[in-house]
Amino acid sequence: MKAAVMEQIKKPLVVRQVEDPTIDENGAIIRVMANGICRSDWHAWMGDLTWVGIKVEMPWVMGHEFTGVVEEVGKNIKNFKKGDRVIVPFTQGDGTCEQCLSGHQNICDNIQMPGFSYWGGFGEYTAVPNADLNLVKLPDAVGFEEGASIGCRFMTSFHAITEQAKVKPGEWVAVYGAGGIGLAAMHIASAAGANVIAIDIAQDKLDFAKSVGADVTINSKETNPWKEVRQITKGGAHVSIDALGISETILNSVNSLRKRGRHIQIGMTSSAEKGMVSVPTDLITAKELHFIGSFGMQAPNYPAMLQMISTGKLNPSKLVTDLVSIEEVSGILEKMGNYNTLGVTVVNKW
Repeated sequence: MKAAVMEQIKKPLVVRQVEDPTIDENGAIIRVMANGICRSDWHAWMGDLTWVGIKVEMPWVMGHEFTGVVEEVGKNIKNFKKGDRVIVPFTQGDGTCEQCLSGHQNICDNIQMPGFSYWGGFGEYTAVPNADLNLVKLPDAVGFEEGASIGCRFMTSFHAITEQAKVKPGEWVAVYGAGGIGLAAMHIASAAGANVIAIDIAQDKLDFAKSVGADVTINSKETNPWKEVRQITKGGAHVSIDALGISETILNSVNSLRKRGRHIQIGMTSSAEKGMVSVPTDLITAKELHFIGSFGMQAPNYPAMLQMISTGKLNPSKLVTDLVSIEEVSGILEKMGNYNTLGVTVVNKW
């Protein structure tokens, strides 16, 4: 099969032929129809995230935001068959650990992540383990490209907004970072009835944020963002989200909150922070703030999100700004180092 292969850290991906994947009795082979290019791919390409146990062996095929068609299933698979349209969740469980049994497959003790645990969607085919648990049927009303924009960033934001933050109508939600995750969080929070503030340093991203649900934008190059948030909201946001993983934006996010506000940490840090940042602990204590992590979303929770997309209450296709070929993936990754991408880019040409 054809794939974009990472052969060295921080070096251009090489598009070449590699061996087709194989499966065991509980797996499924998916023919990839579309795959989003995500900042998490950039982290892997940079050699980041080793401090949380993520390290890939070269050569490697990344890609974790993909939709496709079932090509083959193992003999134990009951819920899927050849020809089914599917979306592949980024965070996958084994179905047996304490977290899976309590409904939190997204933080499984033996978590699998396509593009990190096994070869992902930058190849024409990929093999998904524990397919009955870790595949989701893609409704006919949702296109492959639109579905690819859901696979990591959108579903991660859906979980963050609806389950972790429990955003309520009328609340103020501040989002730091107008990249893919941030834009998705804005869109979902707006659909939930919240008042959304977008914060970024790039005016084109802030302009785009207004088109997907932001009510107010703040250019943090021009003003102190957390002071501006507090002024706009008359005391602080109810929920503030860091979608970047930069120490400055994490601190600004926490400072943006009103008393008993909820900070949601989605962004993963880079080699500059290695997962360690300073936060205002006395402020967190005195204001009884909540600092909440959010990681992926469990496959059984996808149907509610997909139903909202099918009926038009959510429209992730608004976030898709470019469709590219597999040969263009490497160039997109390089641009991400300078945050020089807008919206969500999807590979759909082989």
